[in-house]
Amino acid sequence: MELENKIKDPFKRPVISLRISITGRCNVKCLYCHHDGILPQDYEMTPDEIFQIAKIARDIGIEKIRLSGGEPLIRPDIVEIVEKISTLGFRDVSITTNGTLLERYADELVKVGLNRVNVSLDTLNPETYQFITSKDYLEHTKKGIQAAAKAGMNPVKVNMVVMKDLNHDEIWDMFQFCKKNGAVLQLIELLKTESCPDTEFIDQYHYEMDDLEEELAEISDKVKTRAFMQDRKKYFVDDGEIEIVKPMDNTEFCKNCTRLRITPDGKIKPCLLRNDNLVDIIGAIRSGETPEELKRIFIDAIENREPFYDGC
Repeated sequence: MELENKIKDPFKRPVISLRISITGRCNVKCLYCHHDGILPQDYEMTPDEIFQIAKIARDIGIEKIRLSGGEPLIRPDIVEIVEKISTLGFRDVSITTNGTLLERYADELVKVGLNRVNVSLDTLNPETYQFITSKDYLEHTKKGIQAAAKAGMNPVKVNMVVMKDLNHDEIWDMFQFCKKNGAVLQLIELLKTESCPDTEFIDQYHYEMDDLEEELAEISDKVKTRAFMQDRKKYFVDDGEIEIVKPMDNTEFCKNCTRLRITPDGKIKPCLLRNDNLVDIIGAIRSGETPEELKRIFIDAIENREPFYDGC
């Protein structure tokens, strides 16, 4: 990846990837979801509109596309969406999902060009899973992870939001499950920031992982630092892999942020932590703007991009 040739914002951060939220709907109701103040929407773009947005992204040099939601696999046209995007020649096409429908779609998604997947799974305990999600889909999610690995997605990552006194004592059980099924474990620390509207929830469940990181550093066979993933550490332990995703409310995250986002209603979101600078792209597509004008809208959004936190 030649970063010097990438389009950059005024703070010299290259824009490498685009995350497109293709739905606000979901088939589970996780207790921590939307505690960041971003509420789900019932609005959805068509496959052709999503394709057009991805094409603009490719034309300005973006290399990676990630589809998310809500729950992206809840859309019956998900295979069509992935297939359309894959024709554009991105270096990487991926999905973030809760995994409940992944077993159904894994083989087909790989055939049409999906490279990898992140699956949200916070517990292997059925009672805890039902408490977190309000559903009893645990076995579906586990089978989805297994199906993704078998279908050839690489890597398969399991996103575990670690919560104090709820699932923090399951970390090593989850690691063994991931290792057995060819997956990488990502441990996600709850976002603890003044901008979170539900500080009582965060205070109750926030689990500090500094001690765990020290332990991992001691027992790991190898540690890899991912510079353009907020200097995230990947620990290689006993033929398995663990990554720790720290809260994003810091200058290190902002300094290394290389991603744009698209909201379910077709707005460019230059900054994960802001909602006051969204740029309408779907309106321009629907009004028949030229490819050159659509490209200019994307570039303007990048040129007006700035870090949420100072010190970048």
